[in-house]
Amino acid sequence: MPGFLISPDAATGEHGDLLDLIRESCGLVDFTDIVNEARAFLRMQPYEPEPQSRQRLARMPTGSLEAARRLLGRSKPILGTIVEAYLRERGIAHLQETERQRSHPRCYYRPDKHSPPEAWPAMIAAVTDLNGQITGAHRTWLDPSGRGKAPIDTPRRAMGALLGNAVRLGIGDDVMAAGEGIETVLSLRSVLLDMPMLAALSAAHLAAVLFPPRLRRLYIARDNDPAGDWACNTLTARARTAGIDTIMLSPQRSDFNDDLRNLGLEALRTAIRMQVAPDDVGRLMSNAA
Repeated sequence: MPGFLISPDAATGEHGDLLDLIRESCGLVDFTDIVNEARAFLRMQPYEPEPQSRQRLARMPTGSLEAARRLLGRSKPILGTIVEAYLRERGIAHLQETERQRSHPRCYYRPDKHSPPEAWPAMIAAVTDLNGQITGAHRTWLDPSGRGKAPIDTPRRAMGALLGNAVRLGIGDDVMAAGEGIETVLSLRSVLLDMPMLAALSAAHLAAVLFPPRLRRLYIARDNDPAGDWACNTLTARARTAGIDTIMLSPQRSDFNDDLRNLGLEALRTAIRMQVAPDDVGRLMSNAA
């Protein structure tokens, strides 16, 4: 049965169809039940399924890997968009190797399953595994002015498989850095332009990131709170068990974006230079002198 295109998919920010809406609103799973509900809505005769029709759904489940890939495919590069304005408002001017961050002008957000969807611009980030394969997507809904996140209850949400994976900047090799938030990692990369980094998206996911096989030194960008301490300690223990040297990078305020916005780029650069191993300063901060 062909899809009846009517409304956007609130979870992915893309347009869905009548079957998607009925499946979600009525809590139906069986394909025939979904189609018959749609036909009743359209005053059509009940659907008689062909063999194997019961085994397929009209669209992929909300929050699935395919939904994440579809959302990323319908987003665009951030330069010249509200996402660039948002990042620059947060003091982040170095946007090299941000291909994994994209912009969506009308990404749909639903507060809960009983509420109608709302449309907000959003920063969309690809979550990838160690081989660079997309495993999910992260959404940060933005205020249309570009001056902060959207005024909604949960302006950040992820979809797909996050555990062990991350939003990556550069290709991890023998030395890399890991942190929680995208803005935190982008801020740190403003002064460590040549260091591959990843944003795990939460403290729990930071503690569980997977290590590239050649990794010998891991810099852990700590958020200055109890969850950040726990993630840093847990990740440090895992890395040392794997024979990986770890160095903690600590912000002066709550996180490195807070430092960048309130203390400035030069103060952040000076503080990081004092924490980075001497043999990494020349090759990883060479463009930030």
